[in-house]
Amino acid sequence: MKNLILVTGGQGRFAKVLKKNNKFLNLYFASKKECNILNIESLEKIIKKLKPKMILHCAGLSRPMEIHQKNIEKSIDLNIVGTANVVKVCKKNNIKIIYFSTGYVYEGKKGNYSEKDPVKPFNNYGLSKLGGECAVMMYKNSLILRITMTESPFVYKKAYTNLKSNFMFHEDLVKILPKIINYKGVLNVGGKAQSVYSFAKLHNKKVKKIKLTIKDKLPFNQTMNTSMLKRLIK
Repeated sequence: MKNLILVTGGQGRFAKVLKKNNKFLNLYFASKKECNILNIESLEKIIKKLKPKMILHCAGLSRPMEIHQKNIEKSIDLNIVGTANVVKVCKKNNIKIIYFSTGYVYEGKKGNYSEKDPVKPFNNYGLSKLGGECAVMMYKNSLILRITMTESPFVYKKAYTNLKSNFMFHEDLVKILPKIINYKGVLNVGGKAQSVYSFAKLHNKKVKKIKLTIKDKLPFNQTMNTSMLKRLIK
């Protein structure tokens, strides 16, 4: 199939939205059974079958956030080892990898982080995604997307007024994905820099305010500079 893009984590939250709303990309959504990122043979088998031009690597472990503290083995396996396996088969078969990372690789204090800013993950989730990034960076035919996104509609009843971020919905990323997949390197991907409450209020008028505290173990200012993204999608 011409210009086929293999999507790992093909049954995940973002993949389901991508499958529903995709209009321009030739995608194959792989189930965990047919594409086990912890098994090199499984990866090589599906690549031999499909011969994809790119791999959109969405598979991994994200929520609940506490799982990365309580079960570091699982976090390491899925976000670091699994990603390294995908990089290996991409290198062997000359396939581009597009890796879904996170804004959590930044420290989350000063905000407005550019792609060239030093990374210093705030928690184990960020560390696990940075571990995946390290493997991807070793392979030049790659794109790392540091993404801040959530499901639509905004389902939470409360939102932080003093936590700043660049939230966008899954559907927003689907719209711009065709314009950025040919880029290489690292790219910050997100929406307008604002408080989580301000973002939530636009989509859920009933959302209530809540204050972030140190006990919540979350960074206060996760905002990223998305100038490069804006140039690519204009």
